[in-house]
Amino acid sequence: MTPVHFSFSSAFILGLMGLAFHRTHLLSALLCLEGMMLSLFIALALWALQFETTGFSAAPMLLLAFSACEASAGLALLVATARTHGTDRLQNLNLLQC
Repeated sequence: MTPVHFSFSSAFILGLMGLAFHRTHLLSALLCLEGMMLSLFIALALWALQFETTGFSAAPMLLLAFSACEASAGLALLVATARTHGTDRLQNLNLLQC
């Protein structure tokens, strides 16, 4: 495994571990998701550059578009949660009460 592949895989794993183990605030969960998407985008872009084909060149832009949609939906949920519950702590959210 090259150092570049190791750095991107470790960035993805750190984001996944942060999402799995540090779930106190919704904002921290969204930041971990964005870190995972950023590492996937850079890895996919370097993979497309490594193969030097035009077929793979659209994949990083498609992933970036989905990442932007995910970020906007997450921020909309964050604002809605902060308005209704007064905080973004995940312990205060109960899906059975909504």
